[in-house]
Amino acid sequence: MIGSHHGSTLATATRFEWPLIVISLLLAAIGVCIIYSATVPMGDVGMSLVLRQITWCSLGLILMAAFLLTDYRFLERWAVWFYLAVVVALVVVWSLGKVTAGSKRWIDLGLMQFQPSEFAKLAVVIILAKVYQDFAGKTKLHLRDLTKPFILAAIPVFLVFVQPDLGTGGVIALIAVSMTVFVGIERRALLVLGTVAACAVPVAWLAADRLLFTYQKRRLLTYLNPDYDPLGSGYHIMQSHIAIGSGGLLGKGYLQGTQNQLMFLPAKHTDFVFSILAEEWGFVGCATVLVLFSLLFLRGMAVAAMSRDSFGALAAFGCTTIIFWHVAINIGMVMGLLPVVGVPLSFLSYGGSSLLSSFLVIAILVNVSMRRFTF
Repeated sequence: MIGSHHGSTLATATRFEWPLIVISLLLAAIGVCIIYSATVPMGDVGMSLVLRQITWCSLGLILMAAFLLTDYRFLERWAVWFYLAVVVALVVVWSLGKVTAGSKRWIDLGLMQFQPSEFAKLAVVIILAKVYQDFAGKTKLHLRDLTKPFILAAIPVFLVFVQPDLGTGGVIALIAVSMTVFVGIERRALLVLGTVAACAVPVAWLAADRLLFTYQKRRLLTYLNPDYDPLGSGYHIMQSHIAIGSGGLLGKGYLQGTQNQLMFLPAKHTDFVFSILAEEWGFVGCATVLVLFSLLFLRGMAVAAMSRDSFGALAAFGCTTIIFWHVAINIGMVMGLLPVVGVPLSFLSYGGSSLLSSFLVIAILVNVSMRRFTF
C-alpha cells in the first residue's frame, strides 16, 4: 500500500503542469520589478505598494496550492453558488461600493480593497462550462440553446457596466463569446447573431451619447483622433507612445526611463506597466514577456485539449481566454490600437484582486491537467 501510494504521488508530480507554474511566477516577478520602478519616485508610498504586491503574490501562491489539493470537479457542483455569490457582490458594489475616480468598483475590506468584477470573469467561465458541457463535442448550439447562457453572461456584464467599467464588462462579454464559439454554433444561428450584432452597432453608438460618462466619450473620441485632446483624455496615450517609442531595441535601462521617473506617464503601475517595460527594457524585454504569455496560452489550450471531461476542457479554455483577452486589450490599449478602458495586464499590473484571480486561473489549469489521468 505504501509503495502504491508513493508511486501514485510520484506519477502526479511528473504529470504536474510545471511550465504554467514557472511562467506565472516569472511574470509575477517581472511585474514586481516594473511596479518598483514605477513607484520609486513616490518614496515610502511607492514602497508600500511594492510590498503589497509581493504580499498578494504570496497569498496567490497559497490559494493556488490549497486549490490543487481538491479535485477541480467540485467547481461544477458549486458553480451556481459561486456565480450567485459574485452577482450579489456586484450588487453590493453598485449600491455600497467605494467610489474611486468616478467609479464604484471596490468593496473596502480594511486590509485590502476587493474588486468583485475580477472574479466575475471566473464565475462566468465556471457557470458556462457547467451549462455547455452537455453540448461539447456532441452537437452545435441552436438559438434556443443560447438563451440561458446569454442571460447568465448578461447579468454580470450589466452590473459591471453600470459601475461604470466598460473594459472589464467587455472582457467578460468576450470570454462568454469565446466559450460559445469553442463549443460550436449552428450556421443559421451564427448568421442570425451576426446580423443582429451588425444592426446593433449604430444603435449602440447613438445610445452611447446618452449612457456614457463624459470622460468615456472623450476616450472614444481620442481613440478615433489621438490629437483630439492632447492635454486631457489624450494625455495618457500620447505619453505611452513616447515611452514605448523611446525604448528602442534594448531600452534605456532599469530605473532609467524618463517618462517613468519624471512622472510624465499616468497610471504607470496599473494600466500602463507595459509602457514602462518598453521604455526601460526595450523591444527585447517586451518580446520576452510576450513569449512567456504565448507559452502560457499554448499550455492552456493544450490542457483544454487533453482534458478527459467536457467541463474540464471548457473551464481550461475559458481560463485561458481570461488571460488572453487581458493581454490583447491591455497591450492594444497602451499602443493606441484600442481605446483606453482600464484593463490591467495579467500578473504585471498592480492590484490584489487582479493578481489573485490570475493565480486562480493558473490553479484551475494545473488542476485540470494533473487530474486528467484519474478517471
